[in-house]
Amino acid sequence: MAREFTRVGVVGLGTMGAGIVEVFARNGVEVVAVEISEGALERGRANLTGSTDRAVARGKLAEADRDALIGRVTFAVGLGALDSVDLVIEAVPERLDLKQRLFAELDRVCKPEAILATNTSSLSVTEIAVATTRPDQVIGIHFFNPAPVMKLVEVVRTVVTSAEVVADVEALCVRLGKVDVTITDRAGFIANALLFGYLNQAIGMYESRYATREDIDAAMKLGCGLPMGPLALLDLIGLDTAYEILDTMYRRGGRDRRHSPVPLLRQMVTAGLLGRKSGRGFYTYERPGSGRLVPDESTPVASAPLEGARTVATVGVVGSGTLAAGLVESFTTAGYQVTQVDPATELASLAEADLVIEAVADEPEVKKALFAGLGEVCKPGAVLATTTSTLPVIELAMATGRPAEVVGLHFANPATPLVEIVQTILTSAETTATARAVVAALGRTGVVCGDSAGFIVNALLFPYLNDAVRMLEAHYSTTDDIDAAMKLGCGYPAGPFELLDSIGPDRSLAVLRAVYRQSREPGLAPAPLLEQLVTAARSFRG
Repeated sequence: MAREFTRVGVVGLGTMGAGIVEVFARNGVEVVAVEISEGALERGRANLTGSTDRAVARGKLAEADRDALIGRVTFAVGLGALDSVDLVIEAVPERLDLKQRLFAELDRVCKPEAILATNTSSLSVTEIAVATTRPDQVIGIHFFNPAPVMKLVEVVRTVVTSAEVVADVEALCVRLGKVDVTITDRAGFIANALLFGYLNQAIGMYESRYATREDIDAAMKLGCGLPMGPLALLDLIGLDTAYEILDTMYRRGGRDRRHSPVPLLRQMVTAGLLGRKSGRGFYTYERPGSGRLVPDESTPVASAPLEGARTVATVGVVGSGTLAAGLVESFTTAGYQVTQVDPATELASLAEADLVIEAVADEPEVKKALFAGLGEVCKPGAVLATTTSTLPVIELAMATGRPAEVVGLHFANPATPLVEIVQTILTSAETTATARAVVAALGRTGVVCGDSAGFIVNALLFPYLNDAVRMLEAHYSTTDDIDAAMKLGCGYPAGPFELLDSIGPDRSLAVLRAVYRQSREPGLAPAPLLEQLVTAARSFRG
């Protein structure tokens, strides 16, 4: 039978620690909330009262329940107040030396049967545990921010954590109304190991000026249904926190370059640009701690993308499949005069079109031949667009003999308003502006990027999915727990394996091969398990 925890301790009352205190107190558990000084204690008390007062104001918590919750919390300075707790969980800064010293002292202060837990998001629970004389009673209990809201808890067992301790903590998570996934002690656990590789890659995309911060964030929100774009999320997490997590995962996780912090991240941390907490990160905020954005020198002017755009009245659509039919409907609804032709028929009927967009299968030689034909028959100044999702746009552009007038228009998903506008090194500014104006006229959101495999969405999405396959391949966790971790811990609308099965492993493999072929980055090589499933014509849950 699971142990009954009646009194717990929480050390460190920042945003995370105060949230953990609230979680326990909301569920009827007496809490001893500890800080190192009176000043820090008062700030922690303010964090808790501020959170609960906001919950009352939003109708999420009754005033009487708020008062009862606060009444269950005893605030204290110093670890001596923890001598009678059944469980203590720390939420101090992510520094191994600090946590080791803290656990050595907790080992001395707490009663022999007390469980000692760490809320670390990336450090080795094992290395923390060995600082005590009771490593079998040390465990990771990783809550997600904001702790009162987020349902996921990662329960991290070491090679010496006792089975009884694991079972007791799992039962406690159920009592707290949380969903737990139990895993072993590996850098980043599940959620951070998958999330931060993606975030780091997004920073690199911005650092190289491949796309603007706004377009990167809009692409991932609209293209994948994520609650926040990666750069805005980094500002919320804190760039210093993100750097520490990435650096720890890189050093502890086999030195995978996907977790090696991008130089820009280190530079921003050094300069004190930490995100919302400092008032400026990738974006600028009204004040430190605020989530309200204010314009800065990097904020684009709304009218700028349409300047220099050519007039488009007639549109040609090449293709006969579902995408082509959807394009015809979209352009017709927007008021354009549309001519649809089959790629096998004479293209001469498109001679006077202002814009021609192809929607045929991604077969390189077929598309090159098509664009060569369009280059011959279309009038000078006509914009020639490809909907390719995997081929280099520049190769199609060169086949036309007029590459300045060629652009990619990748309709990322028919169910979303996103269109990736892909400009090559030879695409003219007028062509890009025309494409943006047309996309806006369709009532869609256009994001501009360079001509690199995967563009924005697929270049960020599929390596993340590949990382999840590698995690499964290593038998670190199950498809269900990995999916749950990303949905409940990060607010994703679908887990990676749900997405992979929805997209199709064969399609996913094709995109990953294109991304890897261009970069040759070992961390982006398709996972062998994915290749095996495609060969066997199986899905992850099939």
